[in-house]
Amino acid sequence: MGSINIGIIGVGNCAAALVQGLVYYHDREAGRAGLANPVCAGYAVADIRCTAAFDVNRAKIGRDLAEAIGIAPNNALAFATVEPLGVVVREGVLADGVAAITAGHIDARGGSPLAALVEHLRQTETQILVNFLPVGSQQAAEAYAEAALLAGCAFINCMPAAIARSAAWSERFAAAGLPLLGDDLKSQFGATLLHHALVDTLARNGVQLRSTYQIVSGGNMDFLTLQDPARIGSKKATKVHGFGGTDLPADAVHFGAEYVPFLKDRKIAFIRLTGEAFGGTAIDVELKLEIEDSPSAAGNVLDAVRYARAARDAGLAGVIDPVAALLMKAPPQPMEAAAALDAIRAILP
Repeated sequence: MGSINIGIIGVGNCAAALVQGLVYYHDREAGRAGLANPVCAGYAVADIRCTAAFDVNRAKIGRDLAEAIGIAPNNALAFATVEPLGVVVREGVLADGVAAITAGHIDARGGSPLAALVEHLRQTETQILVNFLPVGSQQAAEAYAEAALLAGCAFINCMPAAIARSAAWSERFAAAGLPLLGDDLKSQFGATLLHHALVDTLARNGVQLRSTYQIVSGGNMDFLTLQDPARIGSKKATKVHGFGGTDLPADAVHFGAEYVPFLKDRKIAFIRLTGEAFGGTAIDVELKLEIEDSPSAAGNVLDAVRYARAARDAGLAGVIDPVAALLMKAPPQPMEAAAALDAIRAILP
């Protein structure tokens, strides 16, 4: 069925986990744990290859992608040895891609013109662009979405910027005959999934949810960025949407994030729910989850790029709603996982 050529926007921890995952799961017969779908939409992990990468960290620009994923401030767990890939990290678009709070950790430059991005994507025959920019990077995300449109690439928006939820962007990708997935990638097994499962279980058993919160902490650049009050708003919106708290009054639902440097890429999440059960009796649920943050996201990216390629093969364009609902925290058209999977099978047999 051919290869899936992907470009990466933002060579941070998520990119590091994804690139390592391509090595770790290259042989689908290896029987290694952690991979939900050895074959997805007819494609194996071995069919995916990186053909382009963009960043604004001067230390990463000009380096082979295999080397760049290990350059600070990246601190993701190393679980695979990646040999040189022959993919040189190119200077990208800065715009609002670096928060003031993280500026001291990155020697940033990002003056690449749109035409240069488009030309590089065409020359490398990149088919799908994967957006790993930090939270709050709406302008930068839109610049890369524009580049994807002009270069003929599908676009996967893994961060909270409103791209797939934007009618204007959705219509433009549909008109261009290109798939679009977003917004804000779910972890393969993370706090949002567990939180949503708890909320759903209470509702299905007649318990009225009264209040809930999710507090997460970690030591990567994403968590440092979330300390910026101007940037956490979009993340809170997609988080609350993802775990099912939108039906509660604003003062009864909360999401918070703490930056703890020594945790590095380890994420600790605390979830609490209070509810009213039979006879008005109270139910309190508390849960603690610890995971490696970036690898938990990489598994769903592997599925997203394979679904996006299959959608291109099938001539589908614009937002692929059931795929977005399955893999994203804030899809344009939410649906339960089972219904999303049924819908995917109907359009991508």
